[in-house]
Amino acid sequence: MPDVIRINVFLSFIVLSVLASACGIGSPGIEEGDANRPLILPDASIERPKIIAFGDSLTAGFGLAETESYPYLLQERLKADGYDYEVVNAGVSGDTSLGGAERAEWVLDQDNVKILILELGANDLLRGMPVERMKNNLESIILEAKARDIEVVLCGMFAPPSMGAEYARDYRNAFADLADEQETIFIPFLLQNIALNRDLNQADGIHPNAAGTRIMMENIYRELRPMLKD
Repeated sequence: MPDVIRINVFLSFIVLSVLASACGIGSPGIEEGDANRPLILPDASIERPKIIAFGDSLTAGFGLAETESYPYLLQERLKADGYDYEVVNAGVSGDTSLGGAERAEWVLDQDNVKILILELGANDLLRGMPVERMKNNLESIILEAKARDIEVVLCGMFAPPSMGAEYARDYRNAFADLADEQETIFIPFLLQNIALNRDLNQADGIHPNAAGTRIMMENIYRELRPMLKD
């Protein structure tokens, strides 16, 4: 099956599955702007440069042990390669671009933050949020980062055909266009080489398992590494 078809089938399954269950991405009862989120930032060292992993359940590590989340794996990879960065997991399951925009200022208002990995938008898709509104919210997060001289890695997602051809096209293009407009590093599809592979996903078929999350981390690290300084 061609990759594009496989991805579209996968994304269609996400929409059906998440709307029928209380999972991390698109969990029922989590509304836009809901401030009641269980985000706890770890104690951070002022001296070490920081990388903020900012996103929803894919970043938070839904269904995984803390040591299996991609921010933890990224921290270990950086250490193994000799980079002295501190990775802060600022992922919140169920978060939307609006929720991210509302908390971006205080999350980014830490000492010595150098890079923001921005992974949001899947829950906007599941709620049928207008693409332009999602794009504006993501842009506001990027602008918050740029105002602090923080470099950004923007992670993209695709919309399934069930959302309509026009919406799917606009949704996909919103990430790419935003990356071009704001001159950020861009990952077109965060779940590349993970989607639809049962061996790489949890039982819900949506969230990567430990092995899949490791591949997701590598997808990010591939783009992140040229930005790092010894």
